[in-house]
Amino acid sequence: MIRRRVVVSGNVQGVFFRASCQQEASRHGIAGWVSNRPDGAVEAAFEGDDSAVEALVAWCRQGPARAEVSDVDVREEEPEGLSGFDVR
Repeated sequence: MIRRRVVVSGNVQGVFFRASCQQEASRHGIAGWVSNRPDGAVEAAFEGDDSAVEALVAWCRQGPARAEVSDVDVREEEPEGLSGFDVR
């Protein structure tokens, strides 16, 4: 199990990024959360199998159809044993 925290910048709020991220996380069996930040970015934490987490990180580089992603900052963190996936 691995954990990644991502901060996605660009036109990523108001384009269903969080809801789409939650759907992708569910599809991949990923635990964690996603949240809008005051600076206009979206921040998320993903925990799960290596390949599933990396697939979700890769999805963040594109996002949903209306998103315009300009940057994705990815950081490794220690897993916390989360269950479920929350939109905050």
